Amino acid sequence: MAQSDSLARRLMDPEPAYRQAPSNVEAEQALLGALLVNNDAFWRVSDFLEPGHFHEGLHQRIYEIVTSLVRAGKSATPVTIKTFLPQDLDLGGMTTPQYLARLAAEATTVINAEDYGRSIYDLAIRRSLIGIGEELVNEAFDAGVDATPRDQIEQAERRLFALAETGRYDGGFQPFAQALATAVDMAAAAYKRDGGLSGVATGLTDLDRLMGGLQASDLIILAGRPAMGKTSLVTNIAYNVASAYQGELQPDGRMKTVNGGVVGFFSLEMSAEQLATRIIAEQASISSSKIRRGDILESDFFKLTEAVAEMQRVPLFIDETGGLSIAQLAARARRLKRSKGLDLMVVDYLQLLSGSAKKGDNRVQEMTEITTGMKALAKELNVPIIALSQLSRQVETREDKRPQLSDLRESGSIEQDADVVLFVFREEYYVKNKKPREGTPEFDQWMSEMENVAGKAEVIIGKQRHGPTGSVLLQFEAEFTRFGNLAQLDHLPDQM
Repeated sequence: MAQSDSLARRLMDPEPAYRQAPSNVEAEQALLGALLVNNDAFWRVSDFLEPGHFHEGLHQRIYEIVTSLVRAGKSATPVTIKTFLPQDLDLGGMTTPQYLARLAAEATTVINAEDYGRSIYDLAIRRSLIGIGEELVNEAFDAGVDATPRDQIEQAERRLFALAETGRYDGGFQPFAQALATAVDMAAAAYKRDGGLSGVATGLTDLDRLMGGLQASDLIILAGRPAMGKTSLVTNIAYNVASAYQGELQPDGRMKTVNGGVVGFFSLEMSAEQLATRIIAEQASISSSKIRRGDILESDFFKLTEAVAEMQRVPLFIDETGGLSIAQLAARARRLKRSKGLDLMVVDYLQLLSGSAKKGDNRVQEMTEITTGMKALAKELNVPIIALSQLSRQVETREDKRPQLSDLRESGSIEQDADVVLFVFREEYYVKNKKPREGTPEFDQWMSEMENVAGKAEVIIGKQRHGPTGSVLLQFEAEFTRFGNLAQLDHLPDQM
């Protein structure tokens, strides 16, 4: 009743003396009238306009009813919707049926419906901005002892990003029907995408088969001992995703990814130049050490320039800043998604990030804060995040060097927060280091063992929330830091 009283006052006194949040009741009336006269107008605004974007409570309810009827294939007119509204409202001297009739009588045309819808949407965003600003001011005045300015900036930036991406920042419950629609849309996108994957394809066929691609909002931990090829593998995946990128312009002016993706790569250890050199070596099939030394032939240089020309169009963005905190990384990721788009994020590597550095925190508590923040960021941005991680030295003390979940450093938080844990293992590295003296029986046995493991790498799925665990064999060319699919696959049995 209070909402209808507010609308009645505005109808009788359109210019109150006090300052109000921006709104346009006439635009709302004009759009609703167009919808009631011609239901086809609904499809001009349905992809961006929601009931919550209307300022007046009665208008929100009318639009909600119109939406339900039109989507159900029924007719939405003043006659059909009046039964769903209170009949005893006083709307500036009019009853509910009279008000609906007036909306229809003074309706705008279907052609203008989208313009009115855009105006309503923009004003709703401005009201949300005002709300965020008011909360920011209040929090700055009433900040607690433990609240730092950086925390408040981070919180405000998160709200602004959510508002920019979705048009709302309040979160809360959503109808199950909306979740079902999202699931169906995901299935439809998987049907259209190369390989029929629900997630982003890594370009490694057997890994995609076990994982269904890289799933949005998943935190994926890629771990391994030094020299196993963690950075090489994640670099290969990042480039495969970026090089397969295809976008489609939407009616609202945004670019929607239909294949591949835009990749943000946080290289906390290596420089952008070193990372680029690795990718050039992989794509041009030229040793990275030769590229760095300039020890290449003219034919190699031609291949290199061809590869670079092709790579320049790839939407792969590198941030080489070292010593980032989880809050700084999140802020940069949000800005990248807003300005360029973001479909996959890579962090190399997890232990080089820092937390909030609160007094009394030990490294395990700090790592818990980091992994929890990474998982929350993956959900917020709705993209998969691949974070590299080190393994403890206890791997080296075992006869079987294959890593396990317990080998993760600060494993409690990493294992708990991760949706997927992958391990990279190259038996060739360990066998090569056990080379016996030539001419001995042990040498012949060693040569036979080397032939079996040479050029092969194993990716072990140690944990996967939404699928099976197991192991995949890949080809690895150390000279070019390149992982690829094996011509003849030797897939180990899945472990359920």
